[in-house]
Amino acid sequence: MEIEPKSLSSLLNALRAAGESTRLRMLAILSRSELTVTELTRILGQSQPRVSRHLKLMCEGHLLKRYREGSWVLYRISHSGPAASLVSELVRLLPDDDPELERDRQRLSVIREEHARKAADYFQKIATRWDSIRELYVAEEDVERAMLAAVEDIDIDFLLDLGTGTGRVLEIFGPRIGTGLGIDLSREMLGVARLKLGSADIDHCHVRHGDIYNLGVDAASVDVATIHHVLHFLDDPAMVVAEAVRTLRPGGRLLIVDFAPHHIDVLRDEHAHRRLGFSDEEVNDWLRRAGARCRAVHHLTTGSGAENGDHLVVTLWVGETEVA
Repeated sequence: MEIEPKSLSSLLNALRAAGESTRLRMLAILSRSELTVTELTRILGQSQPRVSRHLKLMCEGHLLKRYREGSWVLYRISHSGPAASLVSELVRLLPDDDPELERDRQRLSVIREEHARKAADYFQKIATRWDSIRELYVAEEDVERAMLAAVEDIDIDFLLDLGTGTGRVLEIFGPRIGTGLGIDLSREMLGVARLKLGSADIDHCHVRHGDIYNLGVDAASVDVATIHHVLHFLDDPAMVVAEAVRTLRPGGRLLIVDFAPHHIDVLRDEHAHRRLGFSDEEVNDWLRRAGARCRAVHHLTTGSGAENGDHLVVTLWVGETEVA
């Protein structure tokens, strides 16, 4: 274990912050998903004031990161800074067979299933209108043009689209690729995608039902992977980025399209968004930890977004794996 604290006092503060059973349980939970205080109270079976006190101590010890998104405050484990290595090692040392930790994992699974059902219900309702809904706040032509330009210098034998939805990414990349595969959990969306691809005679692209957390695609087999307006629906977007990077061949590229940070809370209630956008620093960190680098960042589009005058900015992050 390599721990490089800025000072002895930093290390002691981090150890004190971790040295309690509930706080160790929190590290185990938050290593799997970023959560709100309310969600943590459900998992831990403790009062909100008590959970908040634990969270405050752990943030002061730099074991956790706290960030506000609209009306929500979310917590996640630290992946950078003097305590990050300590957090990683503590999580690794926690016993897999501990009954209390297993109960926590089961309760976390229930919460994640609730989130997944909410998103699935949303997609079932709007599957046939999805492309037109996106156009309400995104100039899709600009986004699609930027995505194509980001990989115009490489040959694409195999393109993988995570959370393919109505298959729009496969449709726009179709003329440029050898084979395309789209994976999505929504059978309603996949039904629309098959109809669209069939009517456009894009018979070298296919879609299938599957989990983008566990793609079932061989490692180092994909030339380009795309994640287009998907991450803001997810509990653990970093895990999906890591899974996408795993599939990339040396020199392969990952195109991530999503919102920059914003504060339009209505998107949570009306459109099932889990996250209100992502910063460049956050996405760059996910790529780095997955074994890729950020090749380019493009802030593409602004729109009216909401009646309160807030606006949405769409970002394209281009990740790349090392050439062997």
